Amino acid sequence: MSTPVSPLRIGPHAVQPPVVLAPMAGITNAPFRTLCREFSAGKGLFVSEMITTRALVERNEKTMQLIRFDATEKPRSIQLYGVDPATVGKAVRMIAEEGLADHIDLNFGCPVPKVTRKGGGSALPFKRNLLRAILREAVSGAGDLPVTMKMRKGIDDDHITYLDAGRIAVEEGVTAIALHGRTAAQHYGGTADWDAIARLKEHVPEIPVLGNGDIWSAQDALRMVRETGCDGVVVGRGCLGRPWLFADLVAAFEGRNEDIARPALREVADIMVRHATLLGEWIGDESKGVVDFRKHVAWYLKGFAVGSEMRKRLAITSSLEELRSGLDELDLDQPWPTGADGPRGRTSGNNRVVLPDGWLKDPYDCAGVSEDAELDTSGG
Repeated sequence: MSTPVSPLRIGPHAVQPPVVLAPMAGITNAPFRTLCREFSAGKGLFVSEMITTRALVERNEKTMQLIRFDATEKPRSIQLYGVDPATVGKAVRMIAEEGLADHIDLNFGCPVPKVTRKGGGSALPFKRNLLRAILREAVSGAGDLPVTMKMRKGIDDDHITYLDAGRIAVEEGVTAIALHGRTAAQHYGGTADWDAIARLKEHVPEIPVLGNGDIWSAQDALRMVRETGCDGVVVGRGCLGRPWLFADLVAAFEGRNEDIARPALREVADIMVRHATLLGEWIGDESKGVVDFRKHVAWYLKGFAVGSEMRKRLAITSSLEELRSGLDELDLDQPWPTGADGPRGRTSGNNRVVLPDGWLKDPYDCAGVSEDAELDTSGG
């Protein structure tokens, strides 16, 4: 039985089923988005990896590569990171005026130290006035483009910000909010707080709320919608090494629960080679594409009977021929492993959040945050 969910509206864009690929640094580039879209038959919303506003405004070469979309990507969705309202405004106006994307998502959820020590990512919503200023600049600069935001519950259990941030977002014209049900201190450890997603939905009924955290299967996504009342789901680590999860999600939301993918290793190996091939074509160099693919090997092979030496060998390949020949040595008739649908990716938690000096003294004072606080490279 399907879970009744209204079409998700992101400005003029209807997202049905309401499934969004979470931006992940070094992962959700154009090749990976292509794979996910192919499995979903083009249904859903697939967001670029995080782009820093300073790097975009300065037309950093790496950044301009990261915002290249495949011709079939509709709508084109960019996630921006920024700390300085003026720089965020410049970046958003650049996207709108040059037609670089159809949707802009703002990152207030990243917990990594190089981001939070600048006051960015999941540290920023603590500064309510700064958050408001950034959202105001972004929405006004975007013109007709919808602006959404992704955030966490707060910095830690003593500094919870998501309800205040949600209200500010509504007041400043943000189109939708995605909430990862963890604090910055939790990183990716412990269990996501889905109750917080339900509370946010009740707190900001004016706009769609999307839930994020601990969606490892299509059934998890349906359960999150049922239990929280959220308007859609954002899927991150659950699709690492498993881009076909988006086929599962579409099937589940459409009531075709029998269509859940359980690929044998032979099919997984073919997908691995295709992923590496797409990366090489995107980068313009086969070897560099295969090297970039190395980080995905362990995720794709999770649960399969592959010896440690072979895993190491596949993780240091540097050509498509080498990758394919190594995979061909495996028992490719292995069925999908029991338990391989569970957690994957980073699981560390209970981290000290690195913040600018004095950041927590006043939730409204923005002193000390300037254009210099912007990261000058992308992919945080």
